[in-house]
Amino acid sequence: GAISNKIGAAMILFLIKKTFFDMWDNMFQIAIVNLGFILMLSLSVFGPALFAETIPALSAVVFAASGILLYVYLGAASMLTRDIADYRRAGFREFFTYLKETWKTSAVFGVIAVLHILVLSIAIPVYGSMGNIFGLAALVFLLWGSLIWAVASQYYFPLRDRLDRKIRKIVKKCFILFFDNTFFSITLAIGSLAILVLSAFTAFLLPGIATVLLWWNVALKLRLYKYDYLEQNPGANRRRIPWDALLVDDRERVGKRTLKGMIFPWKE
Repeated sequence: GAISNKIGAAMILFLIKKTFFDMWDNMFQIAIVNLGFILMLSLSVFGPALFAETIPALSAVVFAASGILLYVYLGAASMLTRDIADYRRAGFREFFTYLKETWKTSAVFGVIAVLHILVLSIAIPVYGSMGNIFGLAALVFLLWGSLIWAVASQYYFPLRDRLDRKIRKIVKKCFILFFDNTFFSITLAIGSLAILVLSAFTAFLLPGIATVLLWWNVALKLRLYKYDYLEQNPGANRRRIPWDALLVDDRERVGKRTLKGMIFPWKE
């Protein structure tokens, strides 16, 4: 009821606070990760454009390859943000270690993303041109399927970072988390979009994609407390998770800092 909604809202507010201060405390590392992402994204955009008119097939190959490489980069970057979420210093020496550790699962995620774009680019014009109920039904199915996958896939990198290295199990757990925490997952997606919109004002240097990865990692870290609690208390009400008790340690680690106190410390 109203009490569980308030508790859930308090958890989401803490998620926002922790993500923000984790980003603030590691701003240099976040900016460097974002700079690398910007360079990789530029390769994905301008690389295919070089061959778009002369050799379209090569352009498609470059697009696919650069897109997969982008995901490989994001996989290693996500591990760095996991360290930040766990209150550890995110060192760039670890980046290459993480790259070796994650590149396979990240590349598969990249292949899934590229194939998804390819399917949509072919299917939408085909079904849209049918002009019948079957075409409309197919478009609706594609739209909802894509939206559900987009929201569920937010958990892919964090799950790889924390729980599993087997791709099939990671994907399965993405959907389990989505359907078991639908409102939370949608809130997470809205937060991701808000971070990206804010990033446009700094050319994606801050808060940027690294903060999106941090947002996802903090979200999963905190959400897993729910499952630890339910495992220890099998008869507990799944809709009344005692977040205040579960978040005590993290609240102490983050502290009672405020945005006002950070900008105007003399007023605290």
